[in-house]
Amino acid sequence: MNRAALSIMLNIAEGFGRRSNKEFINYLNISHGSTSEIQSAMYVALDRKHVDDNIFKDIYAKCSEISRMIMGLIKYLRD
Repeated sequence: MNRAALSIMLNIAEGFGRRSNKEFINYLNISHGSTSEIQSAMYVALDRKHVDDNIFKDIYAKCSEISRMIMGLIKYLRD
């Protein structure tokens, strides 16, 4: 989960440093995928009782919000 979380930020930064919106969008899509990866890993952590329901809901909700923000930026860049 640490690698996926770091991947979100680093891919956004790398995409921002590219010379075109097309490349930026590609890196944003990778970041979006990393957000989904964290959500999936949270299900595993919950099932294995590494986290309780409150922590799961909090992190899952934060990932959902990040996902919405990334998709909003992608939509903005496409328009």
